Amino acid sequence: MAVDDHVTDPSLAAVLETSKAARDQALALVDLVAQASAATGDGALPADVLFDVSKQQKLLNTNLAQLRGLHRTAHFRARDTKSQTAEARHEVDVLHLQLQNLYYEQRHLEGEIGACESFDHTYQSLPLVPVDEFLAAHPEHADADEDALMTARINQERVEREALEQQRLELQKRKQKLIAENKKRRDDLANLDKDLEKFIDAAKPIQQLFEKVA
Repeated sequence: MAVDDHVTDPSLAAVLETSKAARDQALALVDLVAQASAATGDGALPADVLFDVSKQQKLLNTNLAQLRGLHRTAHFRARDTKSQTAEARHEVDVLHLQLQNLYYEQRHLEGEIGACESFDHTYQSLPLVPVDEFLAAHPEHADADEDALMTARINQERVEREALEQQRLELQKRKQKLIAENKKRRDDLANLDKDLEKFIDAAKPIQQLFEKVA
């Protein structure tokens, strides 16, 4: 496959076309001078040949000047294309880096989700009422999903525990009250015993007097 078949850019195609034309013209000029020199034998060129050579040189110079201009234009366009390519590559690199960051973040979030899903939470070991018994007592939750049903069961357990705690506190208060009353009664009985002993001690002289009279 020829090189020209790979070139699709119009400016580069024009450079190749002009370059080929200049090369062909230069070769034709060389052949013209060589043939004329061989014909004369002494190397001197006839006037008509010199005229043709001068004419061909002017055309060659024109093609070379055009080729330089096309080459300069192609060079500038190549430099602009290189700059645009560098900018596009930079944008692609930035996007690729962002994509990698998103990928790593996705992996991190997937790991966190997996850890949360496998986490042995305390609520899983709570002595909750079985689902059948809970639904029998609270039929309004019959159509609830698993999460809502678990939340309702936990809330019900909390309510019942708060009620039991309230009962425990009330019983504790009653217990303290009974302990205080019992202590007061023991103190009263102890005081009564002391008073009785004092009364007995005070009555001993009277008792002895009665014994003497008898």
